[in-house]
Amino acid sequence: MLKGCLDPKVTTGSPGRGGRGGHADGGAGALLRHLRMIYDGNHRKPNPLMRLMLGLMVKKAVVSDKPYRHNSPTGGGFLVRDTRDFAAERDRLITYLQRTQQLGGNHFDGLESPSSGPLTRQWSNLFYKHLDHHLGQFGV
Repeated sequence: MLKGCLDPKVTTGSPGRGGRGGHADGGAGALLRHLRMIYDGNHRKPNPLMRLMLGLMVKKAVVSDKPYRHNSPTGGGFLVRDTRDFAAERDRLITYLQRTQQLGGNHFDGLESPSSGPLTRQWSNLFYKHLDHHLGQFGV
């Protein structure tokens, strides 16, 4: 996973649109910001009713072993519409990935997801699948 983020297609990319998908209309920098949101928790949290619905209807698809579908919808709190500095966002994402690796899976066991409730080692699937889904759009 971390190796993919260090791939030249990501590390030397330009701020323009490099991949397929519209989750981050501000280009590659905005996409890297979108990827980072899951790590820093800096996104709009769902209200209690929406959180219950997400936990019942979406959680299984998000944390299962099955890859995300192409063109699957993104929650409004995770959309990034403005342009972001590519190099800064890349460096921040890599820092979060390195920190996640250092903390290890046990750190996340039972940790509360703002949108799906407590997760066990399902965090690993969530982190991996999200990165794989979007980096795949860049052929990484």
